[in-house]
Amino acid sequence: MGQVLHGSATTTEAVRRAIQHSQASLSQFAKRYGINQKTVAKWKHRTSVADLPTGPRDPRSTVLWIEEEAVIVAFRRHTLLPLDDCLYALQPTLPHLTRSSLHRCLQRHGIDAPKGMKERGGLWSGKDSGLPARRGERRNGRLFDLVSLPAIGAF
Repeated sequence: MGQVLHGSATTTEAVRRAIQHSQASLSQFAKRYGINQKTVAKWKHRTSVADLPTGPRDPRSTVLWIEEEAVIVAFRRHTLLPLDDCLYALQPTLPHLTRSSLHRCLQRHGIDAPKGMKERGGLWSGKDSGLPARRGERRNGRLFDLVSLPAIGAF
């Protein structure tokens, strides 16, 4: 099974391991593998052959405040509405909220989609949805799943 490297990787784990366990000079390794001496020096001083994680250590929004994210998360957990419905319901309260910032917020908090369910046509569908449904009704040549939604209280 092959190793998956990111697009800018110039060395593999085997080359990194060879650099760490060898006594050869930096310039010799750089010439042998066709890489920069700074790369060789970096891997020589590291304790592991794995790439370090990239990106922020604690991902946060540059658009939403912490309080706004808390409102979004609480609303989604309470209503279980699909993404677009959450967006339309929250935009009067948070006018600068966009679909992409809402989606990223929900992904960051691990509530992007209810477990075992997928959003299809503005409704959640899944084996464990607990919603009564009639499958396979055709209208105008299109297949529809009809679901009766229980009344949802105001948030």
